[in-house]
Amino acid sequence: MPELLLRNARTLVTMDDAGTELSDADILIRDGVIVALGQGLATQGDTLDCAGCVVTPGLVNTHHHLYQTLTRAVPGAQDAALFGWLTTLYPIWARFTPDHMRVSALTGLAELALSGCTTSSDHLYLYPNGSRLDDTIEAAGMIGLRLHATRGAMSIGQSAGGLPPDSLVEDEAAILNDCLRVIDAFHDTTPGAMIRIGVAPCSPFSVSRELMRDAAILARDKGVMLHTHLAENDEDIAYSLAKFGCRPGDYAESLGWTGPDVWHAHCVKLDAAEIDLFARTRTGVAHCPCSNCRLASGIAPVRAMRDAGVPVGLGVDGSASNDAGNLVAEARMAMLLQRVASGPGAMSPREALRIATRGGAEVLGRGDHLGQIAPGYRADLAIWDVSGVEAAGSWDPASLLLAGPTRVRDLLVEGRRVVAEGQVVTLDLPAVLADQRRLAEALARNE
Repeated sequence: MPELLLRNARTLVTMDDAGTELSDADILIRDGVIVALGQGLATQGDTLDCAGCVVTPGLVNTHHHLYQTLTRAVPGAQDAALFGWLTTLYPIWARFTPDHMRVSALTGLAELALSGCTTSSDHLYLYPNGSRLDDTIEAAGMIGLRLHATRGAMSIGQSAGGLPPDSLVEDEAAILNDCLRVIDAFHDTTPGAMIRIGVAPCSPFSVSRELMRDAAILARDKGVMLHTHLAENDEDIAYSLAKFGCRPGDYAESLGWTGPDVWHAHCVKLDAAEIDLFARTRTGVAHCPCSNCRLASGIAPVRAMRDAGVPVGLGVDGSASNDAGNLVAEARMAMLLQRVASGPGAMSPREALRIATRGGAEVLGRGDHLGQIAPGYRADLAIWDVSGVEAAGSWDPASLLLAGPTRVRDLLVEGRRVVAEGQVVTLDLPAVLADQRRLAEALARNE
């Protein structure tokens, strides 16, 4: 790959240990890796003018359900809490096909890219009508974003006391076998890996204790990470106490679901002892503030988690419970909610941006190659034009979460432009959106 020089950025927000920010600076990229920062750098390759722009590391999304982009703002689920929301949507999702999975993933990934995201996790836990994790992985390859694809699962249906309909649950042996298949087929351990695989039973209320335990054993044998939902709302806590006789953190620990190779989504209702457990074990959390507000789950104790040393990243969650996939907007909401909960100094815009970049990379086990602008790190970069109306009058353009913009001018992944001049350039987005409308309208007609 030829060199690329990003020239004359107004501000580089490096996210290094010292919080360095450089003015009127250049970034030299070679073979998808940052090789130099400074002023007056030269190249024989291409250049990209960044005058009037703030450059940050690409944002990292640690929790998503990409398939849900076809079921946003469903009327029957608009005002429901988590369990009621799920029971409304499960019958719709049961009609999905591989085409639904591919188109919804392309739509969701494009939305993430436009909001500055270069790496996303996806938690796919239902596989109706021949759908496979491969469908989402194919979509990520088409658009050019890094993907941590997690093989989710549900195994306890309504007839066995679970929440999902029986048509959406799978045999547990088949689940484990497919986990092995996708790990062997797709998991890449190299520093610049575009695809990594995780093992991700959906939640403690949709799989058995045995599957949780066996999934942890399998993941550690194969050297991949573990992911699930945990302590999302009061119903979740009540279920854990009634079914397992303990809180969610204790349940997770008893089954091997703590450690630096584990991250849990939401964790809105962690208590002080659980926060201490996660800090001691370096268990990660995917904080999803907009979804938590949308479903009235509560405000996660992110300030307490961060102060204790819990690794925290951000997630947009599913587009049916958000109902958006804008990661920079998620970072702003994270900042605002901590201020509501703990006062105006509880979280600065730079700390929230750090959670959205370096924090997410660390949660996904990529902190040594993603999340910073520094020599040796991958060239995953978000370029924000601060010369427009959203940032007009801002005295501190690097405080993007206070005064826009909320859409990138350019987005680079591995040094390649996925977004250029505010447009996704790696796929025909109008055609994808036409497919999305066709499929969503058919679902709404129950076809």
